[in-house]
Amino acid sequence: QVQLVESGGGLVQAGDSLRLSCAASGRTFSTYAVAWFRQAPGKERNFVAGITWNGGSTSYADSVKDRFTISRDNSKSTVYLRMNNLKPEDTAVYSCAVRGPWLGVSNIASHYNSWGQGTQVTVSS
Repeated sequence: QVQLVESGGGLVQAGDSLRLSCAASGRTFSTYAVAWFRQAPGKERNFVAGITWNGGSTSYADSVKDRFTISRDNSKSTVYLRMNNLKPEDTAVYSCAVRGPWLGVSNIASHYNSWGQGTQVTVSS
């Protein structure tokens, strides 16, 4: 079982950048695909970005493409989400999740095995 802890959220202004981290425990982390989802108040949880177990492939929601970058360092059991040019509509709780082992990225939340507790990102205009 992989346990996840997110960090790096905060309150920023529009146009600023943040880097979120998702730290995992468990020896099998390197075999799992990882994704970031976000949920704004009163809205459903949506896929943001995902990365395969070896980092060889990434995918993004259209709303964040060209602004967000997902990466991973399996030696540190950590996945990152670099968010540039943040907009007020990016305000949400961001959670990371793992899927696997040896499965690809999915944009469907129910396909993921384990979730972190989430970190709040608030972007003011």
